[in-house]
Amino acid sequence: MVEAGGLVGPQRNDSTTMTVRHVNNKVRYVNKTIKKTRHKRRRDHHHHVVPRVPKVLQELFVGCREIFKGPGTVPLPCDVNKLCSILDEMKPEDVGLSRDLQFFKATGAVKGTPRVTYTTIYQCDEFSLCIFFLPATAVIPLHNHPGMTVFSKLLLGNMHIKSYDWVDPVNSKESMPPSQLRLARLKADSIFMAPCDTSVLYPTTGGNIHQFTAITPCAVLDVIGPPYSKDDGRDCSYYRDHPFSAFSKGETAVVSEEEGDQFGWLEEIEVPENSEMDRIEYLGPQIIEPCY
Repeated sequence: MVEAGGLVGPQRNDSTTMTVRHVNNKVRYVNKTIKKTRHKRRRDHHHHVVPRVPKVLQELFVGCREIFKGPGTVPLPCDVNKLCSILDEMKPEDVGLSRDLQFFKATGAVKGTPRVTYTTIYQCDEFSLCIFFLPATAVIPLHNHPGMTVFSKLLLGNMHIKSYDWVDPVNSKESMPPSQLRLARLKADSIFMAPCDTSVLYPTTGGNIHQFTAITPCAVLDVIGPPYSKDDGRDCSYYRDHPFSAFSKGETAVVSEEEGDQFGWLEEIEVPENSEMDRIEYLGPQIIEPCY
């Protein structure tokens, strides 16, 4: 539970508050009724409820401003460690979330494919801060992050993450025929449970191509630098993975039979239907952007 402007569970309060409600496995923000209170003050005095910015959220923003230098750059190892140390300390309440929200308590079967919801905390040309809300069984399909460094912090829930890196990376601007199979090394195929350490992927390493599958309702904070941009050639591509043993392409000289389970063939596909997301306004604690 946080102050006004955050995402809070049901409460009784005479001040202005915001809530998130879970309806049909979607996260929705709604304004709670504003109750006027009587104050014996002069008319020219107004009572404002100003939400406090969690220290760690502001530190994250300042850190991002310092380390992300724009397209074509990758943060230095020391800067990566600095940002990870900040994200590792972040709690759901720092972005206005609570484990008591109905969304994270949702149980039972869901009809059809659950849709993913996302909200943007902040975005500029150098980086973006986003939160993704995944109902149980929801999937963010296997996709890449061309030319990007991405920090992912699972705030709430249990999630299965599968990720790959290309064995033979190509220039991110080169397009591959959708039907062409490319060999990729499996980097992760595990279940992550919040709270857990921040994971980092780089333009060509660390699991740049990954897929999220929610085991329970989840919230994951992504720090992406630079953000996706079609105009700048950083568009998202989607893939279908196949077992290494499913195709024979003369790779046995590179990959032994014993190592086969550490590799897979990726096939670029058209945009999947379950990749569509619902965007909602961020109403959590607001970042203070300094004026220069």
